[in-house]
Amino acid sequence: MTQEDAPALLGHDPASIVPAALSPERAQEIAADAEAVIDEIATIVEGKHEVARIAVLVLLAGGHLLIEDIPGVGKTMLAKSLAAALGASKHRIQFTPDLLPGDVTGASIFDQSTSRFEFRKGAVFTQILLADEINRASPKTQSALLEAMEERQVSVDGTTYELEEPFMVVATANPVEMEGTYRLPEAQRDRFLAQTTMGYPVAAAEARMLAAQSG
Repeated sequence: MTQEDAPALLGHDPASIVPAALSPERAQEIAADAEAVIDEIATIVEGKHEVARIAVLVLLAGGHLLIEDIPGVGKTMLAKSLAAALGASKHRIQFTPDLLPGDVTGASIFDQSTSRFEFRKGAVFTQILLADEINRASPKTQSALLEAMEERQVSVDGTTYELEEPFMVVATANPVEMEGTYRLPEAQRDRFLAQTTMGYPVAAAEARMLAAQSG
C-alpha cells in the first residue's frame, strides 16, 4: 500500500475525525483504509492483528505508541510494517547508553566552508519514528523526545523547527528488570496515548513463519 492508497490515514488532521465532524461517507472511507492497513501489517507480523489495530487507532488519534515486551517478539517489525503500509517516511534510532539528545533532535554544527553554524536535523524529522529500545538510553536522552511528542516541534539554540505531519513515535522498550535498562520518566510515559505488549506468536503463526523461512 502506498500513501495514495491510504489518504484518510496519512496526512489527515486528527481533529477532523471526531464524530461531529464526520460525514457517513468520510467515516466509511477512514474505516476501510484503516482495515486495509491493519490487514497489511498483520500479513507481515503474523498473529498480531489486535496489536496492529491498536497501532492504527493511535495514529488516527494523533498519538504515540509504546510497545513494552521482551526481545524477539516482533516489536521493531510492527513499527516498520506500519510505516511501509502507509507509505510514510520513517526513521529508526537505536537507543543506547551513549546516545546524546542531539542525536534525537538535531544539533547546530559549525561549517568551516561558510564559517557559520548550520542545523543538522536529528532522527525526529520524519513521519514515523521508531525509537528502538528507548529505555536503554539515559533519562536525559529519553527526555529529548518530550517536546517533539507533545508539541510536534523541537527547539535548538533558541530556534524552533516544525516536524512533519503526521508525526508518530512508536517506541519499543524492554522490561525494566532487564540489565542495562532505565525506567521511563512518568512525564514521558504520559506522552504515549497507548501502551501494549506483543506476546509470543500463537503456534499456528510460528508454524507458518518456520515454513516460510525453510522454503
